[in-house]
Amino acid sequence: MLFAADDVEGFLSDSGKKIAVTIVVSVLTSLAAFVFGRYYGRWKARREWESKEFLNRVIISLNIFHDGTLKIRTVLERSIEDVFLNPIAIEKIQAAVSLCTPDHPILPIPKADRWYLLNFVLNAVAEHFVAGQLKLDAGQPVTTLRYALFLTCEVVGDERIRKVRAMLVRRDVLDDFPYSDSMPTLENPWHEDRIKTLRRASALLKTEPDHFLMLETCV
Repeated sequence: MLFAADDVEGFLSDSGKKIAVTIVVSVLTSLAAFVFGRYYGRWKARREWESKEFLNRVIISLNIFHDGTLKIRTVLERSIEDVFLNPIAIEKIQAAVSLCTPDHPILPIPKADRWYLLNFVLNAVAEHFVAGQLKLDAGQPVTTLRYALFLTCEVVGDERIRKVRAMLVRRDVLDDFPYSDSMPTLENPWHEDRIKTLRRASALLKTEPDHFLMLETCV
């Protein structure tokens, strides 16, 4: 079948128009997605800042009692995606966060999920203590400490930052918590909330120990 020159020219012209329209639509769609993503990111960041709720972050802290003083020290802080490496795991953590109250700061994780979610955190924090384990393996003298690891999201005042928190406290301290009805010296007044959390954890360890994983460290 033969095509007239005008037909070929018209076909090419129509094809060129279609390609041009496709390119323009693609560019406009990409630009709109970029602008929307940028706007949404700033809106979300401002909302988090104003509410002081950074629930896409996980902070792992060491709770130390020394000479009658509570000392809270950060081990690491990561985005929630860098700790819980699975979208379903993140959904389960966020669902538990929404159920926390001032009187119940420990994440109410379903029994079937506890070990798996805690193990994500254990893997993230264990690498910070590997040097001592290598010393132990090499036969060098070390001091071994055993820590209980558990997950919380303390509901505190409007002026305080709220995050998902993984807490480390020595197992022997949590087994027989020395401040069940008194207060240690606090480095900051708002650390009183942490003592309340640790009281809850001490009681929970006795009744539902699968809310905790144990981390052995060597120093």
